[in-house]
Formats: sequence, C-alpha cells, structure tokens
Amino acid sequence: MKIRPLDDRVLVKQSEAEEVTAGGIVLPDSAQEKPQRGKVVATGPGKLLDSGERGKMCVKKGAEVFYGKYAGSEVEIDQEKYVILRESDILALIEK
Repeated sequence: MKIRPLDDRVLVKQSEAEEVTAGGIVLPDSAQEKPQRGKVVATGPGKLLDSGERGKMCVKKGAEVFYGKYAGSEVEIDQEKYVILRESDILALIEK
C-alpha cells in the first residue's frame, strides 16, 4: 500500500520501543513507553500559502527525527506502526 501525505504532513515509521532499561531490567509490553523517534518515509508537497504557492519542506525522506510525545496520529499499515504528523510537530533532526 502506498501512502502520500498531504500539505505539510509527514509519514514517520516509529522506532521500536526500548525493551530493556540501561540498568538491564526487562520491561513488559505494558510498561514500555511509546517511542518519540522515527524515520521519515514520505513527505507532503508543503503547506499551501496565502499566495497560492507551496511552502518548502525542511524534512526530507530518509531523515531520522524526534517528535512530540502526543503529536500526530498513529496508523498501522501492513503490521508496521507509523505516525502521520505535521512538519511543525517535528522537534529535531538527528544528524549522524
């Protein structure tokens, strides 16, 4: 299935939740926090401005990002978890 976000929205594939703490404690599924990190899978064309032109997207496909804890809408596509959110909900790009 192909998904193409609209306007300034971004489709992000969620990273896996941490299963073990730094101290070595194994966390059950119910105690794992929702990840706030992921990889951009697709981006929309950009926000439609009052002038009728499209704004430029700062985030590109393949970028790793941090996003807000309660940002966006979670969706499941082919047993994979994704988040659809606005570009403004992205807090930071992860540079390697």
